Amino acid sequence: MNSKTKNEKSQSAEEASAFQNNALAQQYGGGHVGGWVGRLPSSWVPYVQLARLSPPAALFLIYFPHFFGVMLAAIIQRSPVSQVLRASFIMLGGSFFFSNAAHGWNDLIDAPIDKSIARTSKRPIPRGAITPRAAFIFTATQAIGAASFLLLMPEGSAIYAIPNIIGTCYYPWAKRHTNFAQLVLGFCLAWGIIMGSCAMGLKPFTGEPFGGGDESGWKQLFWAEPSTACLFLASILWTVIYDSIYAHQDIKDDIKVGLKSIAVLFKDQTKPLLWLLLGCMVTLLYTCGNLLNMGIPFYVIAAGGSLLSLGAMIANVNLKESASCWWWFRYGFWLAGGAIAGGLLSEYVLIGPSF
Repeated sequence: MNSKTKNEKSQSAEEASAFQNNALAQQYGGGHVGGWVGRLPSSWVPYVQLARLSPPAALFLIYFPHFFGVMLAAIIQRSPVSQVLRASFIMLGGSFFFSNAAHGWNDLIDAPIDKSIARTSKRPIPRGAITPRAAFIFTATQAIGAASFLLLMPEGSAIYAIPNIIGTCYYPWAKRHTNFAQLVLGFCLAWGIIMGSCAMGLKPFTGEPFGGGDESGWKQLFWAEPSTACLFLASILWTVIYDSIYAHQDIKDDIKVGLKSIAVLFKDQTKPLLWLLLGCMVTLLYTCGNLLNMGIPFYVIAAGGSLLSLGAMIANVNLKESASCWWWFRYGFWLAGGAIAGGLLSEYVLIGPSF
């Protein structure tokens, strides 16, 4: 009787695990077909899956930092609402195409490895729904679409996109070269803050070659505008935190195929590192606000909200369960991103912008 009960429990656990892994593959493994995706022509579906448009977490991974940059620049310059809305929509359009291109490129390079990993083996390229040639054409067209939005930005903004383009192209190989691929990804995503500032006409750098070199006083000590630099670094750490948890989904498969990550490097000791990074992130957000003499709402919403949401994620996630990693990645990401955006919005409202 006891043996039978144990076998039944073991079978139930395996079935639950299989169900969870299948759900993960459907959600962010590149095989989602539910909701609005199911209403599209069948020939479109693989490309929607390639671009991770459903659910839209991938798009907002990229858009959030761009929006942060827009709002921070608006606070610094006390910009009118009309300018903020225009820049926000330009950044959203650019983020849409850039997200599509970045995910297409990543999957094109990773296709041989994705075949060997359970969660990603059913992505469009590994399963044969999209050929490598078609994926490359899709990626190129989306990159051109993203570049076209640079034409809508202030003159001289395009040069600021170069570091991000280089980083994004390199990122798929970073997972083969270094255990700190999350830092490369964090740099690429956080660079949206720089582009968001540019969209508002604010030079994020105070020295050459990007800046004008016309700053005086203590700002000459910094190559980047200090508050922008703090938000940029905080955004990098935010990415490292949630992507390290995300990476724990595939840690066993990654080790087998030789991929590297913070999850692979630290394994069961990842959480202490994440707590340290969270402390640094909150400190940087506080410093960003302090440099601009922001009001209490920013500290409560942005710094406090990030601390609570990411702290809950780190404390409660089970790094040995893929479903737990996915669940906390999904909700922790949205809550922290929303907190930073909400904090910046609250400060912008407090300065009483014109229309």
